[in-house]
Amino acid sequence: MVNPMIGMPQGAEWLVILLIVVLVFGASKLPDLARSSGQALKIFKDETKNLKDDGDTDSAAAKTPEQLEIERRNAVQSETHNETSGEVLRERRDDTTA
Repeated sequence: MVNPMIGMPQGAEWLVILLIVVLVFGASKLPDLARSSGQALKIFKDETKNLKDDGDTDSAAAKTPEQLEIERRNAVQSETHNETSGEVLRERRDDTTA
């Protein structure tokens, strides 16, 4: 029977890998690297859970605040367009960036 652990690093190999990681990223960056990896994994898990639950939830509850703002602006713009009857509409911009 073939051992499934043949390709996995063992004992001293893990130490060499850890030493290379410390040399590449530096000891001060390792906590930040671990924290950001954990946050990315949490976001990935949340998104995959949302995909599984997509049919069960209300579509308005699943939308982000940015998506709701875009829909609100589009609704206001379509109402304004109907009222102006052919006038050129100009978008009002604020100082925020998208």
